[in-house]
Amino acid sequence: MYCGSTVPEIWLNYGITDVVLDIHAENLDQNIDSEGKILEDSTIQEKLDPIVTSKPNEIVVLHDSRANRKVLSTLFLMCEQKSKPFPQILADKHIINILKQGLPEGSSISEFGDSDLSNPNLVFIGEMEFDGLFGFETIATRLIKKFGKDQMLSAYSKRKENIPSPGHIGETIQEAKKFADNFEIQGIEIVANSKGVVDLEVGHPASTISISKSFEGFAIKEVGQHKTMVISTGKNASNNSLGKSLSSLWNCSSAIKNDGLAVLLAECKNGTGSQALQNFIEGRFSLERLKNPTKYVDGMEDLLFLTEIQKKFQIALVSILPEFYTKKLNMISLDSAKRVMDYILKTQGPRQKVLVVSDGARLLLK
Repeated sequence: MYCGSTVPEIWLNYGITDVVLDIHAENLDQNIDSEGKILEDSTIQEKLDPIVTSKPNEIVVLHDSRANRKVLSTLFLMCEQKSKPFPQILADKHIINILKQGLPEGSSISEFGDSDLSNPNLVFIGEMEFDGLFGFETIATRLIKKFGKDQMLSAYSKRKENIPSPGHIGETIQEAKKFADNFEIQGIEIVANSKGVVDLEVGHPASTISISKSFEGFAIKEVGQHKTMVISTGKNASNNSLGKSLSSLWNCSSAIKNDGLAVLLAECKNGTGSQALQNFIEGRFSLERLKNPTKYVDGMEDLLFLTEIQKKFQIALVSILPEFYTKKLNMISLDSAKRVMDYILKTQGPRQKVLVVSDGARLLLK
């Protein structure tokens, strides 16, 4: 039992909703959210003008996020204002319905096929995040992950270490740029925070990665080392699978003390979202294969990073994944956000100070 003054409730993203973390003032170290100045609508329009005034385009939405939807709705608005035909929207099957809700009447959306990369009318939309293998998740890295299995093996073999290195630009991201260079395509690379679009760049996906400088400008936080951390990814698109949500953990890992505890809030409604994690859970993949593989398996890097990082600190997970999964992955399973503080105070002591991270996918803690 712990007593003392309470602080206003802290709401953290969990799937399509937010959940409350009931934490008392004496247990809260600080709550960290992303920063950055939001772009005016007129500036977004100015930056998107080359897309609207060029030949008819087919817009490929690589994943769902509020920032992506904002850019999409701005493109449609500009087409209306300039009396230009609406672009055709293409997307992965599982996000078509949610994107459809925000599209104007008269627009069309269909599934993006695997063989479409040779089409020079394609414009890809993606929101930048950090990535444990590539340093940054960009349109180019999303494309190599989706379409370039052989090149992924090469990128994986060029990793800096067996632990994640988000924010580091090295040889791995060069592989992604080389892969994207094979195609005559365009990209709209977006940098956002929890409140909106902070920057965007239009160009070839091999060059739009330069916007990472703008991202680093507001996303890197010097916080020192902490014993206990509660991490929310900050948005549904970044916690819809375990593989995706682990990126938020990698972003915070260097600020967690040895023998510390990280609690990750990630609904994971799409399961593990990773072939390597799934195969390992089902006993069809051995950890020995991770160091020098001859074939790349989707999500190998996350399984490697997870096993290495668990030598340093413990990980607890609030998700809807079966407890069998989390046990196999050596994680502590918590069935709701309500259990988080109880578990922390019981295992770490009633006076434990907790660092709360509200937007883990778009923050890098040092």
